Amino acid sequence: MNYTDLANIIFPNAKEISYYEEKYPKRNLKEGAIVTRFAPSPTGFVHIGGLYQGLIARKLADQTEGVFFLRIEDTDQKREVENGISGIVEALKEFDIEPDEGMINESEEKGNYGPYKQSERKEIYEAYAKYLIMQGKAYPCFCTPEEVEEIRTKQEAAQIRPGYYGVWAKCRNITVEEAIKRIQAGEKYIVRFKSPGREDRKIKHHDVIKGNVDFPENDQDIVIIKADGLPTYHFAHAVDDHLMGTTHVIRGDEWLSSVPLHLQLFQELGFKPPKYAHIAPIMKNDEGNKRKLSKRKDPEAAVSYYAQEGIPERAVKEYLLNIANSSFENWRRANTDKPMEEFELQLSKMSVSGALFDMVKLLDVSKTVISKMTAEEIYEKSFEWAKKYDEELATLLKDKSYAIKVFSIERGNKKPRKDISKWADVKENISYMYDVEYEKDTRPYEYQLIQDKETIHKIVKTYLEKYYDDKDDKQTWFDKIKELAGEMGYAKEVKEYKANPENYPGHVGDISTVLRVSLTKRANTPDLYEIMQVLGKDRIAKRYEKIR
Repeated sequence: MNYTDLANIIFPNAKEISYYEEKYPKRNLKEGAIVTRFAPSPTGFVHIGGLYQGLIARKLADQTEGVFFLRIEDTDQKREVENGISGIVEALKEFDIEPDEGMINESEEKGNYGPYKQSERKEIYEAYAKYLIMQGKAYPCFCTPEEVEEIRTKQEAAQIRPGYYGVWAKCRNITVEEAIKRIQAGEKYIVRFKSPGREDRKIKHHDVIKGNVDFPENDQDIVIIKADGLPTYHFAHAVDDHLMGTTHVIRGDEWLSSVPLHLQLFQELGFKPPKYAHIAPIMKNDEGNKRKLSKRKDPEAAVSYYAQEGIPERAVKEYLLNIANSSFENWRRANTDKPMEEFELQLSKMSVSGALFDMVKLLDVSKTVISKMTAEEIYEKSFEWAKKYDEELATLLKDKSYAIKVFSIERGNKKPRKDISKWADVKENISYMYDVEYEKDTRPYEYQLIQDKETIHKIVKTYLEKYYDDKDDKQTWFDKIKELAGEMGYAKEVKEYKANPENYPGHVGDISTVLRVSLTKRANTPDLYEIMQVLGKDRIAKRYEKIR
């Protein structure tokens, strides 16, 4: 009896691997095209680090006219969550990182290299595991979990490296005849890879991000097919990346130590390995110490957080590109109006140590992104967000034409306002433009230099009776504010006041502050002229009368 007999007993129905090599031919793409993937497990929410990897993978495929696909690695079915795949698909869609191929919901997919769900590729893995057994490169292992644990305990007691290798690999040298006899007797088994490696030998590897790295060779006889018949991640990813034509594996650097094993698997299977690019994790500053963003501790670790807060997907992507390549910030400064898709991402320029996640910086990027949107776009996006997360704001925004007038204030000019960093800010930013919210605001008026109530009343009364005309253009309106300042004994020009401060109690800016605060209850607002144009004469008069 030989290895082929053993392979036929273990996998009697498995096809020849040539069948799959023909079924999944080499992709017909231009030279240099990158084929990459996002390959999460459906075990919970999508982490911002996963989105980061997906964004980079999508970008590289786009830049080279390649392919980006979504593969679901669900071989550990005990950890799966309900609708886990839908959650992944929706998260990618929300951030416009949709794959060219792969799963499109829990059960459907698109593309010619599927199935894109590993649990549905069992027969493919069996074919390649059978091939390895026929080559004498894999074998059945009859060790029980208790026996494996006993081996580990002995290794730990002897203070030697744990694992199933060398003399500790009890089933490695079982003869074909004995293995067949034990299988026919009904003994349970798994399939292990027979590693040709030695730990005292080194391999040299070039990681696209990390550069040249040396590792000890892999000598572990890892499990490739588990007791449930499904493959382990290590084996499945090698088979899948080969058949799906993956050229670059973009993944977190926690997988860096697996490179010797993965390269060995590709070699023993006769496959050309992909290039590996290991991304440093996104870190957080925690009281002076850097640590990884945590699913348990940090709400911003979950991709869903950004939707709940109303941070536009474009802002999140711009920020992640900034983390990916520090040159993005300068590019954006020089190309303020270009779409981010025109920026060329370079893996070689990615940081080898983890970038710090900075919420302040993200919100600053978000302010800039929102400032470039039209009033209509801001209305649509904030209204959609409000319908899900803020009923009060949704009620305010029901009058679309008025809301767009409000959002149009100081928008569309060379220096648009940057007061909104997320849709959750909108209500606070515009509430004074709505009488119902204005009346609810019981905070004291934020008067600054001019505090005397009598003077305030006089300024407002004189403005309404003598200077206000809703038909004035902006220059005429401002000229009248200057005239009002002069009549009240204040300097008409700020520079005039600065030259002779002893001659005036204040300047035109102090007068306009009184008009602003009396109208909005706030010292800082966008352009006062535009606010007045939107509120209209009757509402202005009513609000000014209430402070008398």
